[in-house]
Amino acid sequence: MSSKARKSITKKKVTKKKKPVSAGRVSSLAFQLGKEIWPVERDVLFRPDRLKYVRKLIKHEGCVFCEANQSAASFESLLVDQSEHSMIVLNKFPYNPGHLLVLPRRHCGNLLELSEIEYFDLHQMLKRAFAGLEKAYNPGGINLGLNHGAVAGAGLPDHLHYHLVPRWSGDLNFFPLIAETKAIPTSLEETYGRIREVLKS
Repeated sequence: MSSKARKSITKKKVTKKKKPVSAGRVSSLAFQLGKEIWPVERDVLFRPDRLKYVRKLIKHEGCVFCEANQSAASFESLLVDQSEHSMIVLNKFPYNPGHLLVLPRRHCGNLLELSEIEYFDLHQMLKRAFAGLEKAYNPGGINLGLNHGAVAGAGLPDHLHYHLVPRWSGDLNFFPLIAETKAIPTSLEETYGRIREVLKS
């Protein structure tokens, strides 16, 4: 065998096969790309309780609103205030600090089934909650909405509830859009105390 042929075989033997791109390398490349796109400091927020909620792993028996109605106003029940026919409850998984729910005390899922007195009282309580948020947080705006029925997006369609969400300029970032999670800068306990104090003053 000629010298040239031996060199050719040797080269073939030592030629390394290209390795497939590993998941770690892809992750590293994505991170480098991310640094270029988002040149900001990253903080990590661990909220395993929120993950359970998003994944619908928590199966609650009964109506949480009716349970709150049977309790005294306290942080444990999240019941902030109540009237003869209505109540104000903190949202356990708030979109923003001060996220409140205003609802009838009676278990009812249809607005048209409320009596005239219940309807009037509910909207008086809604006005009271709105004024309380204005005083406690001085937000730039407030989202006010009622998802009527499961198809309309109501999480608990059998018990009517209005959402009041304080809003500030720049309070929305990519996090809730991509991760379906919202970072809240205040604790529920702090929010409860703040709203309760304002409504009782």
